[in-house]
Amino acid sequence: MTLGLSKAAQIALSRRMLLGGAGALSLSGLVQPARALSDQAASASTPYPIDAFFAGPHTRSASLSPSGRRIAVLQEIGTEDEPHGVVDLIAADDPEGESKRVDLGTVRAEAMQWGNDDRLLIRVAITTKTASRSQAGSNLRLPGVELTSRRVISIGADRGDVVLLFQDQRNRLRRTFDMGRVIDMLPNDPDHVLMTAWEADGRMALHRVNINTGSASIIERGNTTTYFWNTQGGVPVLRHDINTRGTMETVFARMPGETEWKLLRRSRVQDAPDFSWIGETDRPGTVLVSARAEGEDTESIRELDLGSLAVGPPISARPGRDVLYGLKDTAGRYMGAAYYSARLEYDFTDPTLVPLHAGLNRFFDNDCDVHLTDIDADRNRFMLHVTGPTEPGAWFFYDKTARAVVNVGAAMQLDIARLGVTETVTVRTRDGAEIEAYLTAPPGGRAGPLVVLPHGGPEIRDTRAWDTQVQILAAQGWWVLRPNFRGSGGYGLDFARQGWTRWGERMQEDVEDAVAQVIEPKGLDAGRVAIMGTSYGGYAALMGAVRRPELYKACIAICGVADLPDMLAWENREDDTPGKQIYDFWTKRIGDPETAGASLNQASPRRRASEIACPVLLVHGEDDGVVPVIQSRRMRDALRSAGRPVELIEIEKHGHADWPDSQERALMSRYVALIKQAFA
Repeated sequence: MTLGLSKAAQIALSRRMLLGGAGALSLSGLVQPARALSDQAASASTPYPIDAFFAGPHTRSASLSPSGRRIAVLQEIGTEDEPHGVVDLIAADDPEGESKRVDLGTVRAEAMQWGNDDRLLIRVAITTKTASRSQAGSNLRLPGVELTSRRVISIGADRGDVVLLFQDQRNRLRRTFDMGRVIDMLPNDPDHVLMTAWEADGRMALHRVNINTGSASIIERGNTTTYFWNTQGGVPVLRHDINTRGTMETVFARMPGETEWKLLRRSRVQDAPDFSWIGETDRPGTVLVSARAEGEDTESIRELDLGSLAVGPPISARPGRDVLYGLKDTAGRYMGAAYYSARLEYDFTDPTLVPLHAGLNRFFDNDCDVHLTDIDADRNRFMLHVTGPTEPGAWFFYDKTARAVVNVGAAMQLDIARLGVTETVTVRTRDGAEIEAYLTAPPGGRAGPLVVLPHGGPEIRDTRAWDTQVQILAAQGWWVLRPNFRGSGGYGLDFARQGWTRWGERMQEDVEDAVAQVIEPKGLDAGRVAIMGTSYGGYAALMGAVRRPELYKACIAICGVADLPDMLAWENREDDTPGKQIYDFWTKRIGDPETAGASLNQASPRRRASEIACPVLLVHGEDDGVVPVIQSRRMRDALRSAGRPVELIEIEKHGHADWPDSQERALMSRYVALIKQAFA
């Protein structure tokens, strides 16, 4: 049953459900978070303006206390320029009753987690600007500088008292900007957490911090490149070091009680890593990790022996699907593995959770990803984070005993009838393979132009989760296509390898085949197609405009690669890892200039700029350390030399597409204006 309510009205109401036999959900007479409301065509006549997708206030997160007794909801009620954080505390026994608000003041509250059943830990960012000052020996004045400090505060839910963690170390607080990383909540020690902080000599150290008093004591010092630890029983057992460029991570391991670290592995930081920490086991010296073992296609969860450094067989594995993360309850116990198939799915260790999660999926019309973000120690109460093609993100509290679900917060308040509906498309490629793609219709579903949005990475993947860019483009009356071409991550190593050294060729063909297979069935306008992407997606956009000048009427490349030999030469120069491992990573995926020089030139948009017919917009962060801004500058110069219309926007003081919402909002307006002009 679906009711024709506005999205804002639905958010204001509790969304309840009853659990029937075998975990089925009975919705009779109850308000459902509707996926398709009535009168959609009428609403589609007034699409959302771009500003609506960046408007507040909004919920940042919601968290359940370890016992399941309390709910905390972190809200941003200010603006980007003038942030204002608040926390609403809710009794889980009466989730629709009156809440207690704690005002955090004019700080940007970034994250939140319960330290114990009474104390709530909140990471806040405080930005200050130094005053301008005179330059010594001249009348010139130097501009002020913005400085952002991150801290963790501990708030008592009962008394409302606020404690600054590390508050007994004033010198450290004065000289250290980043003191906001909690690495272990220590579920068996409710009065303490483990946190990292820099020492005076520039080394990272691990501290045991009392969340009631804020006092801290050092328990471990890293070396000059250490940035993180994982612990078992509060004892460091994995240490993570990173090179100066931030591109290569080295992981060391040791048994509890040992002092010497042993090299476990090295891996590239960007893209989807094939090794990550999952959690502890009840056996000292054995932990859970996510890893892809030698000769295996998919990444899976398995045990790691800290003594021998050997990984065991998969505890949970799926053919053709890499594991996303491990699910744990508030006591830190492993509960299952998350995968992405038709939507987010779990392989649970507790079989009673299988029908429960299936029922929750049905409640959300099998159209959303239902993440179980917090599970109490009794596994009776749950916090859910729900996102989907038309759901920007909402938090729900689920009480299994009370058989009720209550909405406690939303990232945005938008009417889904004014948003685009997404479907999954199976694409048959020209060489007989199959790939997945996501096609989003504009509100109302009328036929019209198409914007192709290849993802970055390239070894990551798109999902059906909320995507602001997609919905902004759909609001203009355009269809949006996101193909998971071969070379994408998430589908196993073999799928990713099928794109290695096939840049500008097979990977582009998959995008072209996806475009061809959606235009005719949907009656789309083949004469009005644009392409836009970020990072690798920016490369794919430029290369698409090179290969198919008759197809694409506009091209937008954000922080994109434009010249493969130049990019590889830069990686080689900048690589400070042992044995040039980052450079080796990229030559395996793009190609070796020593043996594939001609094909790399052919696959470089800068060297084929004269073949592009459409207007091109380039956007790049000046401080981009992943793809240097010179890539876009040289692409601009090549297009100008070829007499092609081009504009380059450089974003000051920002890196690889890491700009704030205000900048993204302004850029989206530029993107839309260019595509509209091209489609006119």
